[in-house]
Amino acid sequence: MTAPIFALNHMVAPQLPLGAFFKLGKTLGINQFEIRNDLSGNAILDGTKPETVRDLAAAEGAEIISINALQRFNEWTPEREEEARSLAGYAAACGAKALVLVPVNDGSGKLDGERQSNLRTALTNLKPILDQAGIIGLVEPLGFQICSLRSKKEAVEAIQAINGTDRFKLVHDTFHHVLAGEPDLFAAMTGLVHISGVDDGKVGIDDMRDPHRVMVTEHDRLDNVGQIKSLLAAGYTGPFSFEPFAASVHASSDPQTLIRNSIELVRGKI
Repeated sequence: MTAPIFALNHMVAPQLPLGAFFKLGKTLGINQFEIRNDLSGNAILDGTKPETVRDLAAAEGAEIISINALQRFNEWTPEREEEARSLAGYAAACGAKALVLVPVNDGSGKLDGERQSNLRTALTNLKPILDQAGIIGLVEPLGFQICSLRSKKEAVEAIQAINGTDRFKLVHDTFHHVLAGEPDLFAAMTGLVHISGVDDGKVGIDDMRDPHRVMVTEHDRLDNVGQIKSLLAAGYTGPFSFEPFAASVHASSDPQTLIRNSIELVRGKI
């Protein structure tokens, strides 16, 4: 089995400016990164130009694998189209390879028939925008019960229905995979894997939320190691990107050690 390739999502250390974030990865032998458009006081939200981001990445030999994310992508409106064009253009200009697409997650757009139709409409309209920018759209189903796109199978069916397999891939998120309860892996359709662990022994699966998501430790309840093994065995060769949301991780004064410990744990078990 091939060894996993690790990447860092800026959520591992959201307080670090972009250049320092790339340097952090470099000290760990990581050169693939996801940047975000939802971190206040940091690039992209602070107005940093895409060319500056490209230069910062080049200075550290960093590859930007995605911008995370276009929110509510499957609720297609004129505003969403404008946002998609802007983000896709930014991605192309900063050298990012892909744009993560996050579905509506507020309890709306969930009805059978409605959600599949909305998804196809959005993908159909996104395809030419992504084509023009030369980037991939990474569709990320979320496992929360209120989410309008929980199923990877539904996402794959929609991508195939609009002839979008050259432009769209899936995000397999180990947290959302457990919450969705959908056993199937779609390794051939997967372009990115998000990894994070849940250590809290008291919270039920249906009650798990982003603040529970820490780095991968010995106490992980999501079986990250098992999921990673299964994806590698099924032929997935892309990056495994650390994406923790817990305040305890974000407050750490030593993210390097947290990340290194997780990497060593996963490698040791694989």
